[in-house]
Amino acid sequence: MKSTSALALAFVVSTATASAQPVRWTKYTIPQTGTSMDFPSSIFTEEAGRPDGYGQRFRTADGRADLTIQAASNVENDSPAAFLAKKHPPSRIQYKRVTPRFFAVSSYKGDKVWYNRCNFSGRLIHCVLINYPAEEERAWDNTVTRMSLSLSGR
Repeated sequence: MKSTSALALAFVVSTATASAQPVRWTKYTIPQTGTSMDFPSSIFTEEAGRPDGYGQRFRTADGRADLTIQAASNVENDSPAAFLAKKHPPSRIQYKRVTPRFFAVSSYKGDKVWYNRCNFSGRLIHCVLINYPAEEERAWDNTVTRMSLSLSGR
């Protein structure tokens, strides 16, 4: 398991000017839906627009990675499995877990890893979508896990 300092070092944006510092975590909350998640605000420092529904997109200062925290109405009251099937995910998914309350999927697209987790509660779907360099996959593992497990909503 990597220490926080080692993990931060893996995310140094500009090796010429940045120094290794611990990752700073911030709780992001979507007021309209109660969706919340811990995210590494010292890594995702740039706002990058709004997704469909409610939420926010973020990216790293160098654009190598991006993050979307999002909530939307579950208009058709789909189960996680039904919702995922309607999205027609690629057949070559590397990781897939589907339960009655959430799904999590991950795979490769070009030189990126993409990860998507959506939790289902009532008539809302609370999601996190992350894209990051495949060559840094191991360095991202703990960060992605923390974000994923902290995702919640009312």
